[in-house]
Amino acid sequence: MDLLLTHAHRIAEDAGEQRVMKPYPALGLLYLKAYLERVGFHVGLHDPTFDTRQLVEARLARREADVLGVYVNLTTRGPALALIERARALGWTIVLGGPEPANHAARYLEAGADVIVHGEGERTMQALLPALASGGPHRLDHIAGLSFRDQDGLVVTTPARPTIRDLDALPWPDREAIDVPAYLACWRSAHGRGALNLITARGCPYRCRWCSHAVFGYHHARRSPEDVAAELAHLRERWSPDMVWYADDVFSISPRWLARYADIVTARGIGLPFECITRADRVDAEVAENLARLGCFRVWIGSESGSQRILDAMERGVTTAQVEEATQVLRAAGIQVGLFLMWGYEGEEPADIDATIRHVARVDPDTYLTTVAYPIEGTPYHAEVAERVVPLASWREGSDRLRTVAGRPSPRYYALATKRLRHAVQLARLQDPASGSAHPGAWVAAAAGERIARVQMRGREAWYARRERGGDSGTGTGTGTPEV
Repeated sequence: MDLLLTHAHRIAEDAGEQRVMKPYPALGLLYLKAYLERVGFHVGLHDPTFDTRQLVEARLARREADVLGVYVNLTTRGPALALIERARALGWTIVLGGPEPANHAARYLEAGADVIVHGEGERTMQALLPALASGGPHRLDHIAGLSFRDQDGLVVTTPARPTIRDLDALPWPDREAIDVPAYLACWRSAHGRGALNLITARGCPYRCRWCSHAVFGYHHARRSPEDVAAELAHLRERWSPDMVWYADDVFSISPRWLARYADIVTARGIGLPFECITRADRVDAEVAENLARLGCFRVWIGSESGSQRILDAMERGVTTAQVEEATQVLRAAGIQVGLFLMWGYEGEEPADIDATIRHVARVDPDTYLTTVAYPIEGTPYHAEVAERVVPLASWREGSDRLRTVAGRPSPRYYALATKRLRHAVQLARLQDPASGSAHPGAWVAAAAGERIARVQMRGREAWYARRERGGDSGTGTGTGTPEV
């Protein structure tokens, strides 16, 4: 065997996943395995998703190859570093890929990795594996898309490798290498229906300042609708999922492509229920109709903020009016809408939070998820706030998702914002004549909950203002927190 591929995500050690229970196969590794085997390499893959750490370490101890390839993302830093340490002790040559190592190449090399792959892995690994076999991990200057340590121990990063334009030339992900029925069973046990993922494109050309483009840059390439439809038909025939997740960054980025894909899928009768992510400015009535034809039951939109001032600061390139319009046309087509929302972006003021709450209550999405802005290494947002990023207590056990920015309100403040948002949305629904008569107690509870959360937030805002002025004894350094 030339290479063993793996990742570091295990449900048994992920409390968040245990609550959600929506695991998906790591498509990047499955694409890489299929490609490398087609060009002549012998590649193994160990999927640890449903394993224990002991089973993973037992596989490493068998030393089936000399090179271990590990995919690492934002959420798996700690487990990945433990995996690297164990593999290093067993004598593996360790190659890392994915967005996380690309953003922290020097740290991962220091932690024991031999090579970091930047960008897409297929062609880089095709060139890297023979070079590792003949010259070792310190003589790789001639290979594009890498970071490594030279013979003097200095970190070398080679020029970026051009991205793959013809995605149809790639083989489909090698799902036969993993236990697909285990994923479907996990989903069906938790949610009543099994889901699988696939992609129709790679990359995102938009330039939102907080979003990482560590793998594909701002490049965007799309498969032909015929190739995607053939893969969808294969998934149906081989594994019979109940639904699919199109894991593109912006699924409806090309209305013409979407219309052609809908024509093919409906003509062949191979559609499956699905959900996807897109942008509000890539949705109109025709797009919504084609999504519905394909079987879409939910679209997720990055609304992020109800303040146009904050959206412009993010360089989102969308307006709050477009979010409202997209929601309306999707609903008219019978499609649910989910919104992604972000608190705490640089420059956000209480008035912007108020605007977001009004916006979401007005849009009334079927569901929404909130997060607090976190600065990912390598993004324009991180560069903007870098001097105020609070160091993690332990980089090894942390994540860029856990980073906070000095001078920003505490997590409790944003938890109150989410609580207030929830009550405001509920109150707006109860006040909508179309919702019919509601129990008076529900209206009173929603109104009271929104008012209490708003008062608590105002109290914290006043405390933060006094702290900035140094007017609170013992809290002028910003180390104290208000009690509400």
